[in-house]
Amino acid sequence: MPFNEINWIAVLVSAFVGYAIGAVWYMSLSNPWMAAAGLTKDMIKGKNDKQNPMPFIIAAIANIVMAMMLFGILVHVGDPTPIRGIISAVFIWIGFVLTTLSVNNAYQMKPLRLTLIDGGHWLVNLVAQGAILGWFG
Repeated sequence: MPFNEINWIAVLVSAFVGYAIGAVWYMSLSNPWMAAAGLTKDMIKGKNDKQNPMPFIIAAIANIVMAMMLFGILVHVGDPTPIRGIISAVFIWIGFVLTTLSVNNAYQMKPLRLTLIDGGHWLVNLVAQGAILGWFG
């Protein structure tokens, strides 16, 4: 799929929504997530008492790439619709995201709770992006 066939408005809207979902998700689950990840607020802030902006930049870029790839998949599946977007998102989440998180967290000996928090975030993110991309068509 050439870049000129990408619906950039749909991609950017769904990427923004995905980023916003991540912000709300992790703000509301910050304490359980930090406990499961083995982190403290001091570890996250760093020496200058300022938070490193790189995770936020990477998350924004990752959401744009995710939306682009999901759009490409939806175009190949057929006529994009919200239902096809949601179903494709769930399949991608089960087949690639949940499996990857589970393996990584198992080898890193992270608790199941971390996998559930992070996995839940990516499920909601992908489903929202799939619905938006399908709606834009």
